[in-house]
Amino acid sequence: MRLIAPAFASALTSAMTLAMVFAAPAWAADSAFPKPLAEESLPSVAKLPAEWPSSWVTIHDFHFNAIIDGRVAVVDTADPVQPLKGLVRAAQFANLLISKEHGELYTAETFYTRLTRGERTDAITIWDTATLQPKGEIVLPGGKRQQSVTYPHLFQFTNGGKWALVANFTPAQSVTVVDLGARKVLGEIDLPGCSQIYPTGERGFTSLCADGSLFSVALDANGAAASSKSVPKVQDIDNQPLFSTPAMVGKTAWFVSFHGMIQGFDLSGEVAKPLPGAFNVGTAEGGKPEWRPGGWQVINADTAGKLYVLMSPYGKEGSHKDGGSEVWVVDPAKKARTMRIALKGQTLAIAITHETTPHLVAAQASGEIDIYDAATGAFLRTLGATVAANPILIQVP
Repeated sequence: MRLIAPAFASALTSAMTLAMVFAAPAWAADSAFPKPLAEESLPSVAKLPAEWPSSWVTIHDFHFNAIIDGRVAVVDTADPVQPLKGLVRAAQFANLLISKEHGELYTAETFYTRLTRGERTDAITIWDTATLQPKGEIVLPGGKRQQSVTYPHLFQFTNGGKWALVANFTPAQSVTVVDLGARKVLGEIDLPGCSQIYPTGERGFTSLCADGSLFSVALDANGAAASSKSVPKVQDIDNQPLFSTPAMVGKTAWFVSFHGMIQGFDLSGEVAKPLPGAFNVGTAEGGKPEWRPGGWQVINADTAGKLYVLMSPYGKEGSHKDGGSEVWVVDPAKKARTMRIALKGQTLAIAITHETTPHLVAAQASGEIDIYDAATGAFLRTLGATVAANPILIQVP
């Protein structure tokens, strides 16, 4: 072992002491140096406003690298500095509903006693929108909740938001009816060959079926099926299959097909009705090989009823999940495209805020969230890749 000579050690210590003494005044006087942070009491958690601003959205982070650790980000699209306002756990292929009237969020989730194995529990977790803390849960029977990459229409409200409908897959398909106020399961409706949940009428839902038909169910006051009806041939599965997530304008659901055909459905009555006069979003030069809708959340609507469709010039067989580079704005009353919005990058999901001046929120495959003026198409700002690793679904409260 090498030792330092006493004389050298003494000189070294003196030099270090002098350096610290002379450095201290400079550090304190020079504002370029960071100053110590003030003491903060722990825990220190801020509450969110009871009523979220209209610029806020939720962004579902599927978190592909750790699906059991999925989450939902609460995001202020008007804040480029600190857009992330909070996170809600959304475990294992979870789905989300937002109730502004009750100040609650609901996540339909799945858990295992040994994290990735063991006894399975499906549950609806109830969260407070101000604190983002859990305030209750409803256990779902049978271990049958459908687990798939997030579609919004696997978990929906009905009966004026008093009940929730949960899609099941075992692989038999069914829907569980849940009374959110009473915190209890009311019953289960079989859906042979049909999937997705579109709230229909006062107290019911519609599903699309594999043979191209739709199936509407009206529920009684106890959550059981009061009546049901099948409507055949509402979509051409082989030539014009529909994306399963529509744009909602009141009680009208606007679907777009893999090839760009737009079809509306009236969901105001007990049985869903296809609207006459399906039309195409239009064509444009530069398609290689052609312009087609593509992405995960490909169509949305503003409060005025205009439709926004995510489009890609590289449309081909199998490209419907690849994302898009433009948004085409369509007026369904005129059945015509009114504007094209060029996006900053390959985008998987789009949504329109309910602000007085609405904004287009676009989630890129890279994780970046971009904000555009929905009226003009002008790019306004980016929130960067700061709120979600895999943003595939944007929900506007």
